[in-house]
Amino acid sequence: MKKIIERIKNKQKILVFSIFGKVTAPAALSAYDTGSPQGLFTFVNNIIKILIMGAGLFTLFNLILAGYGFISAGGKSESIEAAWAKIWQSLLGLVIVAGSIVIAGVAGLVIYGDSNALLTPRLYGP
Repeated sequence: MKKIIERIKNKQKILVFSIFGKVTAPAALSAYDTGSPQGLFTFVNNIIKILIMGAGLFTLFNLILAGYGFISAGGKSESIEAAWAKIWQSLLGLVIVAGSIVIAGVAGLVIYGDSNALLTPRLYGP
């Protein structure tokens, strides 16, 4: 019985190979196989990186505008206070963004023993 099942499996393999041929990945794709996360994890990681870079650029833009507002205040105390408030809020936002990365790294180190566990998640399967 086992021999019959093996013959059937071999005939199925031969049939599949004769119809489709041997299918291998293109050589160009092997350069991209780095063992890093793929699919949804890569997409989410890229979105998070873009948001962090956007937060940094937004902070820079706000600091420039606040500096311009500070310079053009002309001695008005309300304008100076508004410029200082904008500078303070921009720097506080940047600290929160940077702190979230640090907290994720520390939490990943404490929980999983790897500081990149929450920043670059991996999905293990069969």
